[in-house]
This record gives sequence, C-alpha cells and structure tokens, in this order.
Amino acid sequence: MSDINVLTLVGSLRAASVNRQLAELAAESAPDGVTVTVYDGLGDLPHYNEDLDTEDAPAPVVALRAAAAQADAALVVTPEYNGSIPGVLKNAIDWLSRPYGNGALKDKPLAVIGSALGQYGGVWAHDETRKSFGIAGPRVVESLKLSVPSTTFDGKHPRENSEVSAAVRDVVGKLAAEVG
Repeated sequence: MSDINVLTLVGSLRAASVNRQLAELAAESAPDGVTVTVYDGLGDLPHYNEDLDTEDAPAPVVALRAAAAQADAALVVTPEYNGSIPGVLKNAIDWLSRPYGNGALKDKPLAVIGSALGQYGGVWAHDETRKSFGIAGPRVVESLKLSVPSTTFDGKHPRENSEVSAAVRDVVGKLAAEVG
C-alpha cells in the first residue's frame, strides 16, 4: 500500500466525543502508506436543499465534496442518536450523494465504525449509515465493522485500550486494501 488517502467523517460534533477520539486513533495508527484525514467541517454544512445545490453551492459543500473527491476511501465514525444516524452525518450523506449517480465518493470503499452508549455500541446507527451510504454511491465494505460500547473506555482515550486500538488499525488497513 502506498499513498492511500482515507477521508474520515465523524458523526459527532462534540470535541471530546469518543467517536472523534476513535477517528484520531485511526489517523494515528494508520498503516504505512495510508493517510487518514479527519474532516472537521460537517457542522458548517447547511441542511441539504436542492435549491442550494447549484454551480454556486455553499463553500462548506464545495469543501466537503472536494475532500471526498481527493480521497481514495472513506471511514465513517459515528455514534447512535435515538437509535439512528446523527442528523449532521445524514446531511453530509445527502450532500455527498449529489449529483445523483455521480457523487464524490462514487464506487470508493467505505467502512463504518463507532461507539455509543448501550451494550451494542451503536450498531443500529452503523447499519443505517451503511444503508444510506450504499444508496448514495460509495462501495460499502460490509465486512469492516466495529461497534464498541462507550463504557468500554471508562473515561479513557480509546488508544489506551489495546484491543480497540488493534481493531481500528485493522479496519483502516483492510479498508485501504479495498482501494482498487
């Protein structure tokens, strides 16, 4: 593997969220030749509105689409809000799915991981995220999964958990191997 760029989208806007920490861990522990970039602009996106989706699309939309276009793969790290996808992430999916059939992540490999309260670690949100992105155009790698209950970390950064660290590194490495 060499020169593989993985764009990471985080479904939580909270600076100290466990999911942001998992994204940081992915960036820190990426295999040689793989660069993981955590995208920080999801909170700046306007709600998807086809009337705004023109040649003069808002700057945050242009920036997201450009980052996605430059990526070879995408890693989505998300919590579960009320049993589903956080609104900010669903909004990003909607922007990235356009133009219909030719979005910036079309046919690129994508994996979904994350953490949430409860014993299943956000599995519902992860499944819904995979489904939505699958419709939006990326090639969702269904076998790459990691759903961790946030209680696993006991207030510590995920990098302090060797099993989680190894699992995140494994997901990133396998995702990079999917780049064709």
